[in-house]
Amino acid sequence: MSRLMKSAPNTAPNDTLNGAAQAALRPLYTAAQSRRMDRLLIEKTPVAGFELMRRAAHACFEHLIARWPGARDIVIVAGRGNNGGDGCMLGQLLLAAGRRVRVARAGGDVRPGGDAARAFEEYRAAGGVVADAGRVPDGDLIVDAIFGSGLNKALSAAMAGMIEDINRRRVPVLAMDVPSGLDADTGAALPVAVRADLTVSFIARKRGLYTAAGTEHGGEIVFSDLQTDSALAAEVAPCAHLASWREVRRWLAARRGDTHKGRFGHLLVVGGNAGMMGAALLAGEAAMRAGAGLVSVATREAHAPAMAAACPVLMPCGVEEPRALRELIGKADVIVAGPGLGRDEWARMMLDTVIEAPRPAVVDADALRLLAAEPALSARWVLTPHPGEAAALLGVAARDVQADRFAAARSLQRKYGGVCVLKGAGSVVCSPTATVVCEGGHAGMSSAGMGDVLSGVIGALLGQGLAPEQAAVLGVCVHAQAGDRAGGKAPRGLIATDLLAQIREAVNP
Repeated sequence: MSRLMKSAPNTAPNDTLNGAAQAALRPLYTAAQSRRMDRLLIEKTPVAGFELMRRAAHACFEHLIARWPGARDIVIVAGRGNNGGDGCMLGQLLLAAGRRVRVARAGGDVRPGGDAARAFEEYRAAGGVVADAGRVPDGDLIVDAIFGSGLNKALSAAMAGMIEDINRRRVPVLAMDVPSGLDADTGAALPVAVRADLTVSFIARKRGLYTAAGTEHGGEIVFSDLQTDSALAAEVAPCAHLASWREVRRWLAARRGDTHKGRFGHLLVVGGNAGMMGAALLAGEAAMRAGAGLVSVATREAHAPAMAAACPVLMPCGVEEPRALRELIGKADVIVAGPGLGRDEWARMMLDTVIEAPRPAVVDADALRLLAAEPALSARWVLTPHPGEAAALLGVAARDVQADRFAAARSLQRKYGGVCVLKGAGSVVCSPTATVVCEGGHAGMSSAGMGDVLSGVIGALLGQGLAPEQAAVLGVCVHAQAGDRAGGKAPRGLIATDLLAQIREAVNP
């Protein structure tokens, strides 16, 4: 049975992004929404489907030539549908630019009578070469124009073989709209999917490109609206938004000169069980670097002296029973529960006390595992699970979470309330009214302590007056930006403490 987290009078936060904040973010859509926008443009404007195909080809041509000006021998793997038509029209442009072009048919002959068939015939009329069916010729660049966002079934053996052939070649790959084999809605990849170096997406940004396997298979992602009518496109409400540090960095107001530490929040970190002092220390120092006014740490008595010596700006307190923790909570504005908390009786006692307290909270790490065993519901907290923790909270396998991160984040939010941050490649932030995907970060951030740092950053932003959803989105983007700056071109070996100085830079844009 779920427990309700007590609310303080008149402190229920507004966890929705206001109009100005949301307007700064880029809209995301499902493949079905993108197709609807495509139909609206064709039905309600003078732009025909073939003209959209031509514009898609021009967009890819411009990016291809700019990125790989020396590419002379180009292979276009084209499917039977409109994505294949886009590829054939790109082939015409490349022929006119003096490139050698060959189109390899994937999935059989083009569907007769439509725009794709017209594009294929025009390509051949322009002198375009069609390669032998079922194989990918050698070249110095490959264009994936097989499915786009239209993949809706498992691959045949022949099609899987062609995609494997593309991935085996040691040449750059440009994907038109969506890499073939990647689900445009979820970001999940089939067992065989194209790994592109550059993806040029059309009409609408497909949400699956920005999370899960989409971040790996899409490579660099650029977007072209194909010069479409933005007012008409606005008839389709986005299903999510995309955020980066550059878009959200202004959510933190400049600090006045006549201020003091009491205006920036007193944060309480609850954690640091036996042998895990470092996690609570990381969260506390990250909160200070992110601008918290004061940070206390409720930890085991044995750890308090060492923690004070390690980071003198923190205020560690040895806490062994609920009464002492309640006293600390009474002085705090925000709680971060979970870094190094453990799962023993002390940990359960600490978390139960946090759940009873009328304070905004960030819940992470071991606290999430305890919460999974005994669920609670609150409008005032931000949960920050990685896929394994999310799986425990939902009672599923981690692979189920990764199969549809948007659905998993929404299920977590509905079950536990508040705001959910589903961490990982393309972290998904879900509130009762909005879903935001955060760009940035890299594989080098897959190391111990990174989540502790993130929880401290989000807690610090809550303490500085941001609503939970804004604190979560900005916190993830600041964390990613710090990781990108600290990792540079040498991500392997990056550790959580490397981010601390970069966090300070990121919150002072």
